[in-house]
Amino acid sequence: MSHQVVVHRSPELLAAATAARLITRLVDVQSARGSASLVLTGGRTGIAVLEQVRASAACGAVDWSAVDVFWGDERFLPAGDPERNETQARAALLDHVPVDPARVHPMAPSDGDLGDDPDAAAAAYASLVADRLAFDILLLGVGEEGHTLSVFPTSPAVYETERPVVAVRDCPKPPPTRVSLTLAAAREATEVWLMTTGANKAEAVAMALSGADEVQLPAAGARGRERTLWLVDTAAAAKVPAPPAA
Repeated sequence: MSHQVVVHRSPELLAAATAARLITRLVDVQSARGSASLVLTGGRTGIAVLEQVRASAACGAVDWSAVDVFWGDERFLPAGDPERNETQARAALLDHVPVDPARVHPMAPSDGDLGDDPDAAAAAYASLVADRLAFDILLLGVGEEGHTLSVFPTSPAVYETERPVVAVRDCPKPPPTRVSLTLAAAREATEVWLMTTGANKAEAVAMALSGADEVQLPAAGARGRERTLWLVDTAAAAKVPAPPAA
């Protein structure tokens, strides 16, 4: 499965264009099947895309009551913590569109019914998604060292091939404890969209697109079953080799 790379001039244009692309894809999937499944990510770019979806005049074309919403990873913090991806996604989009609460599936917080136990939170989410891993769209960010989801280079999570969701400890970026889909789970998605911006991501983007080993650069291992789409700005694409001349 080859990668498709789309380069936008700025982070702002990337967010707006990706939002339009996402709305169109959700509408297409719903037209074909009646419902759609979407996996959200956090981070500056991921949340900017959701804000642009909310602001788009076309947002109402999506039947939000027929979208199943999941998260690719989550910071294991108390419910409502402003650093949780769920909290940010709700503020950016979900609190403003008519989603069905029963179809919004956040990962457990550290003060929830499962207690302060990230392994229990991971196991519960693994049970939830076990028969639903063929997500229509999985949105991902990419870190400057090449992590995606909360799967960091050479971490135990990058070696996981059986479980779809794991607890992640000792992350090099705060907070240190998280819950995350694995790369094996990500590869079950129909489409994977990797979104990132900035010159500090250029090396990781270039390495991922050049076939880097996923243990050293996890973003290289995030691939959709039918489509893998890289959405980057000019700065992040600066080191991507030019295609050969025709």
